[in-house]
Amino acid sequence: MFNKLFMNKVWTVSALFGISLALYGIDFSISGNFREISASFLGNLAFLPIYIIVVTILFERVLKERERQRVMRKLNMVIGVFFSEFGNHLIKELSVHVTGSEELKSRLRMTVSWKKQDFDAALEYVRQSNQRINIDSDALPGLKQFMAGKRSFLLSLLENQNLLEHENFTDLLWAAFHITEELGARQSFDRLPPSDKEHINGDIKRVFGHLIREWILYMQHLKEDYPYLFSLAVRLNPMIDSPDPVVYQD
Repeated sequence: MFNKLFMNKVWTVSALFGISLALYGIDFSISGNFREISASFLGNLAFLPIYIIVVTILFERVLKERERQRVMRKLNMVIGVFFSEFGNHLIKELSVHVTGSEELKSRLRMTVSWKKQDFDAALEYVRQSNQRINIDSDALPGLKQFMAGKRSFLLSLLENQNLLEHENFTDLLWAAFHITEELGARQSFDRLPPSDKEHINGDIKRVFGHLIREWILYMQHLKEDYPYLFSLAVRLNPMIDSPDPVVYQD
């Protein structure tokens, strides 16, 4: 097989060299000026290193962009699993404790007709609104149980080397893992001092901020690249009080 590939390259180089000689022969037969052809050849030869540099840089950029897109496709698959197994449920659980949650839900009530400007507007709203979380002690045991049940899942994601290249999503994972540890370290939530409640709410706010931003970006990715998956994701939007996967006729 190696000999076959080598012979193919030899034939390719020979064919190109023959075409070049034939073209120079035609040029000489028309102009009859060997000195002018030689000068033209030397001029082209002088620019050859520049051609190589330009082609190499462009080719390298194309390869890097293709590699980046390949990695991002794999990352988005993992991110999709994250939201399916963990993120969507956590968004639904935490959103009810957001101050002014109704406005947030209305802003993120996505439809299949959403365009890039709609996602940009949603991201800008989330960035500027600075959502406040106020989760009471009665809701913390259920949250603790859910987070503890997903601890192994979060650890498996942290072991994914490709995900570590996605800095913002890695921040989300660390924030989620941190609140899992915080809740797991407390045996009871009955008599927490106000300072500790404020601390826990601050950690939950950090998780929710990262979570909602990455969710919007993931939904935008589905809209652009996988509209059929986006359609289902819209119907199962965790910001809707009663999501329904069934498709109804308009």
